[in-house]
Amino acid sequence: MDTPSDKKKKLKREYDSSFVVTPEYRKSLPDIQNSGSEGMEGSHVAILQVGISGFRLPLQFVGPDGESLNIETKITGTVSLDADKKGINMSRIIRIFYEYKNEVFSPEILGKILRHYKKRLDSHEARLKADFSYPMIQQSLRSGLEGYQYYGCSFEGTIDRADRVRKIIHFDFVYSSACPCASELSEHAREARDLLAIPHSQRSKARVSVEVHPDRELSLLELRDMCIHALNTETQVMVRREDEQAFAEMNGAKVKFVEDAARLVYEQLEDDARIIDFRVICSHFESLHSHDAVAVLCRGVDGGFRAEYEDFGNLVV
Repeated sequence: MDTPSDKKKKLKREYDSSFVVTPEYRKSLPDIQNSGSEGMEGSHVAILQVGISGFRLPLQFVGPDGESLNIETKITGTVSLDADKKGINMSRIIRIFYEYKNEVFSPEILGKILRHYKKRLDSHEARLKADFSYPMIQQSLRSGLEGYQYYGCSFEGTIDRADRVRKIIHFDFVYSSACPCASELSEHAREARDLLAIPHSQRSKARVSVEVHPDRELSLLELRDMCIHALNTETQVMVRREDEQAFAEMNGAKVKFVEDAARLVYEQLEDDARIIDFRVICSHFESLHSHDAVAVLCRGVDGGFRAEYEDFGNLVV
């Protein structure tokens, strides 16, 4: 016969909103992730990156004219994990970042946060990436109107075992690409057969990634201007009939294959002393074909960017 002490205690189904966590109670809570190799599942190997992807918060950025911008930002923070450790304290990735939430965010602040990650999470390496959409005013081509153009941007930072920090800017530039071949074929149809023909063009994207010198700065406005000087035919925000005509003329004057686009951007980046390394990815979302035309090139720095890129679908606008 069971005694009262042998019977399983019935648990209460309730939430105690008045319960206060004391330091003693917090110390008694189990900490499975920091239990070393005890209870580790799978092979005892080091993990290159472990952390949190996609937490969001508003951050302050410097605008194109020096004004303060408050922009929703998506953060991914990771650290390395030794083979003899079961896991990391994930919440520290967010809590550490929040200690910097009131500072003006720029590539220069990445090193401070990454060193903090290494110290507090007892890791050898760390990585941080902040994704955001950055607004800049765009003037129409002829009508005098203006509107906000938004650019997909990322600030990325890494820190290695020797505490060397790399700061990288990723910048998306959307433009129109008119096909040189279609332009010539259309002219041939007009001249040889008196037929109206329209050359095809399509929305296109250049994703420019630059590693900035540790002691130098490069603004998003400057990076945008480099892309404009290289490619010219940026998609427009505010358009009247005279602007649409101007855009057609510009596309006719600046026809380009995807190979041309990648080389034109390369030309703008290669002589800037602030840029250590860079990669240019261009994708033309073809209106003629059921597939896209793509090109990738990089400066070719040892240990730097590589021309390997497979997720071209991620570039679709």
